[in-house]
Amino acid sequence: MATVNVYDAKTHLSRLLERVEAGERIVIARAGRPVADLVPHVAIDLVYGTAKGEIVVGDDFDAPVPEIVELFEGR
Repeated sequence: MATVNVYDAKTHLSRLLERVEAGERIVIARAGRPVADLVPHVAIDLVYGTAKGEIVVGDDFDAPVPEIVELFEGR
């Protein structure tokens, strides 16, 4: 894993992105202290509605929890 400073990252961003596309992970540092990781993007395919009917919300979902109410009211 390579480390580059912020100035070099700004100056050579296109080159760094090419390296990341090839699978390399790059750490961007400010004054020698790591502040960010430049890593390959991982796409996640989400299909909405595929869990329809599998999740059940109880009838008391919105009902207040007495212990929490007491904490808010200072009892």
